[in-house]
Amino acid sequence: MSKQKKKIAVPAKYHVKKDDEVVIVSGTHKGKQGRVLQVLRGKARVIVEGVNMTKKAVRPSQDRPKGGFDEKEGTIHVSNVKVVKAAAYGGKKAKE
Repeated sequence: MSKQKKKIAVPAKYHVKKDDEVVIVSGTHKGKQGRVLQVLRGKARVIVEGVNMTKKAVRPSQDRPKGGFDEKEGTIHVSNVKVVKAAAYGGKKAKE
């Protein structure tokens, strides 16, 4: 038997957009606020600035001879965030 990927129902649109200010309403980061950096529609998740930070080991290279750790934001499920302040331009550039 081969393993099949679980299909996620992708809604036509979400209540959050890039650059919205959101607050986390449930989970380990409940109460934290931040700006939405990216919306991952296919996975029903968002990346919020400064929330759910993860560490990843980095191998030594010319840029970083000792190696070390990189910290970056992890994803949070869309249902766990609430919009506090919508983006001023609604995700599209304003016409001048």
